[in-house]
Amino acid sequence: MILPIFTSFLIFVALIRLAIRRGDDRKKAEDAEFFRREQEANFVRKKSLDDLDYIRIPVDDLPFGAPAGNAAAQSAQDTIRRLSGEKIVNLTGISNTDLKLAYGTANITPLTQYDVNYMELARSLQKWGKELFAERMYPEAAQVLRFAIDTRTDISQSWHLYIDCVRMHLGLTEEESRALLMPLIPVAKSLQALSRDSILQELTEACSDPE
Repeated sequence: MILPIFTSFLIFVALIRLAIRRGDDRKKAEDAEFFRREQEANFVRKKSLDDLDYIRIPVDDLPFGAPAGNAAAQSAQDTIRRLSGEKIVNLTGISNTDLKLAYGTANITPLTQYDVNYMELARSLQKWGKELFAERMYPEAAQVLRFAIDTRTDISQSWHLYIDCVRMHLGLTEEESRALLMPLIPVAKSLQALSRDSILQELTEACSDPE
């Protein structure tokens, strides 16, 4: 009885070692490919940034000034106004190596700044939309949050609040709500973030026909 148990144990240990060795080999291959691409990227010449998907903040269309007297909302609006004069690009999910390969090593500094500007914009839009929602200014909240979504924000709370506004607080029928939300499914599918699946699930459920 002892021998079969011991044999099973040896097989188990052998399988564990094999799995570890395969994992090590895969990690070495991944590291080698990373360093190869990184070395290649470091020699790519500077290229034009004209084809980037720059984000324009519609200053004249957003509900600046609302809600009055709300310090958090005002702080967010101040940041958004400041960013309206900056170059903003959503580069979420794109590695520095990929950016250097596409646009050249010399462009990594401005590209990084464009992405930092975007992250600041996304956070500020979320904060502003949240304050408008809390003040029950639902049309204004929906306007701000929809702009955030149009920039492909991966902040799940921005999506959640917008969906809530559309379904519950704008006086829309189920059909009208779905007409607004269904075009956003491809946007959600395009997100390069861990929040993608949860956002897509909530959006899909919101677009489903009621039983």
